Amino acid sequence: TAVKGAAGAASDGGGDPLRRLSGRNPAKAEPWADAAALHSASCCGSATWPDTWHRTQTWLCYRHPGRGPAPPGAAAPRSLPMSTTVLPRPEIDYPSSDGKPMADNDWQRNAMMYAIGALRVHFDPRPDVYVSGDLLIYYEEGNPRRSVAPDVFVVLGANRDRRMVYKLWEEAKAPDFVLEVASPRTWKDDEGPKTALYARLGVREYFQYDPRGDLLPVRLKGRRLAGGVYEAQPVVESLDGTLMLRSETLGLDLLAGGDGDLHFRDPVTGCLLLGHEEATAARRMAESRAETAESRAEAAEARVAALEALLGDRRG
Repeated sequence: TAVKGAAGAASDGGGDPLRRLSGRNPAKAEPWADAAALHSASCCGSATWPDTWHRTQTWLCYRHPGRGPAPPGAAAPRSLPMSTTVLPRPEIDYPSSDGKPMADNDWQRNAMMYAIGALRVHFDPRPDVYVSGDLLIYYEEGNPRRSVAPDVFVVLGANRDRRMVYKLWEEAKAPDFVLEVASPRTWKDDEGPKTALYARLGVREYFQYDPRGDLLPVRLKGRRLAGGVYEAQPVVESLDGTLMLRSETLGLDLLAGGDGDLHFRDPVTGCLLLGHEEATAARRMAESRAETAESRAEAAEARVAALEALLGDRRG
């Protein structure tokens, strides 16, 4: 083969770097040599003396770590293409967990579970709205270290299929709305690096909620993207101390009560959104009431039928 020919030609050239691999033929030193190519000049440059092998997708070479120029009169490093076959890229793993807990305390967990459940129930009639939380979002293809896991996020215009992770290059778009619930471990990142990241990713609204009111300057705060920069949104405080923020993206109000509870409210109906558990309980209660009413109606019909039959017997 071309490799063997190159190695044979190098055997009588004492200064040829292709023979400088522990005195062995470099073409035989690696079992995968025939699937790539040997080169040095195009990679390391002819002005250096390569002595360390390295491998890329289509070439093999021994690279000089920086010891200076080649000895006078030495043969220039050879570049011997062997094959144009491109080796397959190794499959990249994008883990579904970052090893961190979902929440640091009950206040944070309860707020996250309510928000995710309430938004899923609210947007259930719309198959093009994806609601999730504490799910890793990968935003740079090929780099599994570039990820973020918002406590709550909503994507308008994405299907509701269940996902292990959310890869931006495979999805229709980035989240439109993000809510971070403050905790002692996360609030500094929420205030700093995540703000810049969400703006760069194009998240239209970024809201923060402090359930205990001891970490953020205000318990509820919101930002809206304008020209690639976040602008603070006005917070309205009612007489009872409840804070309200309007989300134009969701078409909902966020309420933070003095008791630390978080609620979403439909500004059209004025009704608070129920969480998943609350909605399930309400549905069961409604079904139970409907069954009771149906049973009573059937019982009333049976009594009427019995009276009519009794009257008919008497007349007869």
